[in-house]
Amino acid sequence: MIFSRNRGSGRHAKSDPRGSAGRETFDRDIDELDDDVDAADGGGARTGKSNRADGPYDVSEAPEGIAQLDLGALKVPAVENVEVRVQADNDGKIQQIVLVFEESALQLGVFAAPRSEGIWDEVRAEIRKQLFTDGVAAEEAEGDYGTELRARVRTPEGLTDIRFVGVDGPRWLVRAVFQGPAAIDPEAAPPLLECLRNLVVDRGHEAMPVREPLPLHLPKEVTDAGGDAADGDGGPAAAGANGTDGADEPRRRPSPRPRRK
Repeated sequence: MIFSRNRGSGRHAKSDPRGSAGRETFDRDIDELDDDVDAADGGGARTGKSNRADGPYDVSEAPEGIAQLDLGALKVPAVENVEVRVQADNDGKIQQIVLVFEESALQLGVFAAPRSEGIWDEVRAEIRKQLFTDGVAAEEAEGDYGTELRARVRTPEGLTDIRFVGVDGPRWLVRAVFQGPAAIDPEAAPPLLECLRNLVVDRGHEAMPVREPLPLHLPKEVTDAGGDAADGDGGPAAAGANGTDGADEPRRRPSPRPRRK
């Protein structure tokens, strides 16, 4: 497990070639989220349940007995051989979560959604349109969670496959982006699938604009112990099991649409 903090000028550190599965793709094609907030959510309690056999689960229906890393709105299951890379600012607010298994990676994002309907169909259409604008062909395919979006993008390391998966829940949307072999074959990285299927979302009761990222933060024990451990270039603030080296410094925007430079 790796925690890093954004302490520098906002520029990225060098990418980690070992097991990173083309981190530049995440930085350029997924993390630059620039939609304006387009509607206000009415607040109040959660409504409805997903009725799925597997997660992501709403906290109201999550099974018990699963070891988790509590990151606020997301509870990430602890799965053997999966490296959790979490990047946060100096206040402990998380800007990016990436799970890595062998040559595959999974980036997780969670956003507010309205009570009445899911937003994945709309978000997926916007992602596809933006990719097309950037000269990247994308196609839809049916997967375990319904319609997915698959594309092949160019990175400094060569062509890389990515797969966007959206899961609509009670007043939330989980956006999962697979990269590497798992983007082509969902069974290429079973531990990453296990992470997604056991992910828990704690939406909270606060009124939030639709598509606003739900609040994510480092565990208290990390913020208490790791403040002095981070170096000035956004290096690891704390490391645990499966964590051996640093992660890139992130950037954040307020909407689930990718855009390349």
